[in-house]
Amino acid sequence: MAHNATTGDLQSIPALLARNAAKWGGSPAFREKEFGIWQSWTWAETAEEVRAIALGFLTLGMERGDHVAIIGRNRPALYWSMVAAEMCGAVPVPLYQDAVAEEMAYVLEHCGARFIVAGDQEQVDKVLEVQEALGDKGTQIHHIAYLDKRGMRKYDHTRMNALADIAAEGRAAAQRVGPELDKRIAELTYDDTCVMLYTSGTTGKPKGVVLSNRNIIETAKNSAAFDHLKRDDEVLAYLPMAWVGDFIFSVGQAFWTGFTVNCPENASTMMTDLREIGPTYFFAPPRVFEGQLTNVMIRMEDAGRLKKRMFDHYMDIARRVGPAILDGKPVSGMDRFRYWLGDILVYGPLKNTLGFSRVRVGYTAGEAIGPEIFDFYRSLGINLKQLYGQTEASVFITQQPDGEVRSDTVGVPSPGVEVRIGDNGEVFYRSPGTFVEYYKNAESTASTKDAEGWVATGDAGFFEEGTGHLRIIDRAKDVGKMADGTLFAPKYVENKLKFYPNILEAVVFGAGRNMCTAFINIDLNAVGNWAERNNIAYASYQELAGHPKVYEMIQSHVEEVNKSVAADPMLAGCQIHRFLILHKELDADDGELTRTRKVRRKIIEEKFADLIDALYGGKDEIYTETEVTYEDGRKGKIKATLTLRDAKVERVAERMAAE
Repeated sequence: MAHNATTGDLQSIPALLARNAAKWGGSPAFREKEFGIWQSWTWAETAEEVRAIALGFLTLGMERGDHVAIIGRNRPALYWSMVAAEMCGAVPVPLYQDAVAEEMAYVLEHCGARFIVAGDQEQVDKVLEVQEALGDKGTQIHHIAYLDKRGMRKYDHTRMNALADIAAEGRAAAQRVGPELDKRIAELTYDDTCVMLYTSGTTGKPKGVVLSNRNIIETAKNSAAFDHLKRDDEVLAYLPMAWVGDFIFSVGQAFWTGFTVNCPENASTMMTDLREIGPTYFFAPPRVFEGQLTNVMIRMEDAGRLKKRMFDHYMDIARRVGPAILDGKPVSGMDRFRYWLGDILVYGPLKNTLGFSRVRVGYTAGEAIGPEIFDFYRSLGINLKQLYGQTEASVFITQQPDGEVRSDTVGVPSPGVEVRIGDNGEVFYRSPGTFVEYYKNAESTASTKDAEGWVATGDAGFFEEGTGHLRIIDRAKDVGKMADGTLFAPKYVENKLKFYPNILEAVVFGAGRNMCTAFINIDLNAVGNWAERNNIAYASYQELAGHPKVYEMIQSHVEEVNKSVAADPMLAGCQIHRFLILHKELDADDGELTRTRKVRRKIIEEKFADLIDALYGGKDEIYTETEVTYEDGRKGKIKATLTLRDAKVERVAERMAAE
């Protein structure tokens, strides 16, 4: 228990909550937008709510070590339920709210959840469906609590109840069960489980990652100090609650520093709510930043000529001097004046529209972000940085210090984290945030974490000489060699393609082959807007994706990317020789992406083997049928004849490789 010196008696999240209620009782802890109005709870009110829920859980018979599944969008009451479960000595297990019933069934059965806290009727229905499918195993589910009472009146309430009613029962029974709750809270130690999170399962079945109070609190403390996070910071909690990043930001760091967690009304109002809150600390995966940039570009295409010219003029200045001004590097007085003017006319209003006016620290991670996208935000004066992390590390492995931010690295090891590179180029780390184990999976735990606590990340990377910054190339298993022995790193090329607003997703093939080929998914929003402006009529995604004019546009993007890839001698072999535009969007419901929207290469290679063969076989078109899952769970087939196109490849690289 050497850590007591640093964290005192703050050995658990409930202990941090008690400290915050005592120390900053009147400060806002949580806000939620409901019916268009922001509701707010102070730390004192939050502590009272959490205790009431915990007392209610005890009246329902929650035991130490029970698993409590939390399913729904980000709502204060769901965060409170997680902390209340921990107070009872139970283990909260947040799930992806958009998971289909069979994915949910796997997790609920694997962790043996006895209690479920669901957001609304839709989530309750999924749980009931799972319970039926699990048969006898489904009887382990002892009680279901739900937040939203709408549509729930006619359900059988013998083992189901509204969370508000459970909390009310808890308050009523406070004298009877209060002493037992206090006893359980007092028992919590630094090494007790704080939360269990399931990996997104890029390669196989999701694994349950067990994280202790020590993992979460030490990581929150170190990372908050690194970025000077304070009590008056504001975050927007909108990322899936099942994702480790959300738990660290909205629970770990929030409870450590005492800052305010804001929950948007729903996914469709997220952008409006982001503008209203104006967070000072913001995290988003690259796809959020990509989506916002796409919207900006679409709107500028529709703007008047004068407005468009002004935007282009000042964005050129921003690209040239913005990042230097942000990092406090020397810039001429004239350029400073131009940038200041640009800030009044363009950057300021644009940041305001995006909801980034007050961002002091912004992070992106989860996937590599295209350098052009990254530089666009930095040039506006937004302190956007990259971090590299994993569920198994309680997020943080490396971070970028202020003033040392670049698009091609992921920064230096976070405080308290050691990083080394294995002989095969794989990245290893160990830290106070290193997970305890994979639940019920000793074999995977042993193969991931060695006896000395070093964890294999599965990513390939290297430290730069001179700066000590880490560069990640790709997933170790995805980095391969082409037939001629040159390096093959698909992610590198895919990210360059995804910089174009018209390209939503790209999958590049080429390991062990003599050339690279690609599948492209168009962005319906951006390409649809472009089609409208160019009087191109289309009736469906499929029709637009196959339009010759769309193919011309995508081909020009692919060829521009080839030019830029050719300039990197190490990866010049990864230029794309042939490509096709897919007739459907890659979808998590069809198993082609994970819930965090990472591409599942193996599944795509199996599912679309005919298309890959056609690309390498030199065909000009191919007829294909693909099974899809509709929103209501029904399966169907999409039939299409796809065009396959050649793209121009830069020759420079071959000569350089030969030399």
